[in-house]
Amino acid sequence: MPSFKQPTFQERAALSAKAKQAALDKLRAKPPVDEAALAERQAVRVAREAAQAKAREEKRAALELEKATRKARASEKAAQQETEGPAMTEAERKAARDARYAARKARVAKR
Repeated sequence: MPSFKQPTFQERAALSAKAKQAALDKLRAKPPVDEAALAERQAVRVAREAAQAKAREEKRAALELEKATRKARASEKAAQQETEGPAMTEAERKAARDARYAARKARVAKR
């Protein structure tokens, strides 16, 4: 069996040029694009982009409506709290917290 022969620069350059020429020939052999198919693909793409834009606008409008609703609810709640009177005092908050704690302990004790 003959030993491996290192290719020379000229051999490597020739092999590279041959491969490049083969790739160009393969590219040139490709059939031309059908204009009708190209127009159809473009029409489908335009329709899809229009549908996506419409969906984005609807989503943005829904978010704006939700934001406005939340803001209105918050202002109503603030107005209601103002009409109810002052907030609970520290002692009242402590009593409510203690009542919740006692209720939780009672529930745990039942188990």
